[in-house]
Amino acid sequence: MVAIMNEALQLEVGHKVLEVGAGSGWHAATIAEIVAPSDAPRSEWGHVYTVEIIEGLAEFARKNIMRAGYGDRVTIICADGSMGYPEKAPYDRILVTAAAPDIPQPLIEQLKTGGIMLIPVGSIHFFQNLIKVTKNVDGKIRKENLGGVAFVPLTGRYGHKI
Repeated sequence: MVAIMNEALQLEVGHKVLEVGAGSGWHAATIAEIVAPSDAPRSEWGHVYTVEIIEGLAEFARKNIMRAGYGDRVTIICADGSMGYPEKAPYDRILVTAAAPDIPQPLIEQLKTGGIMLIPVGSIHFFQNLIKVTKNVDGKIRKENLGGVAFVPLTGRYGHKI
């Protein structure tokens, strides 16, 4: 799933990426390898901001990211990711690694014009579709269903009420 999502995001060196749901930090590290490869000049590097609502997971991801040597390319924030991370918006790419009942408006607002967002949308019980959202020049969004997926539920203000 990580590879499928990374390919669908059409990541490039220099992209600023928001990930909602840090988990172990693994997905953020794979993105950092693409947007901020160690063999590229630092001036060309992008950055990954990953927001995790569960404090213990945020700390786990932070330790993994530091131990793996990605601390200069990945920032872990403990907060409600369904609200995005407006402090560093807008983002070239946004990925959500938990299923939302609908696409959160704050994430749409934080996506750059021409940007891509991937988000699983559907029920809390693993009947979801991976939706690719592209923000057009006029600010309107285009949605494409990439198929069925199974993710844990997104929590927080724009997530599922558990």
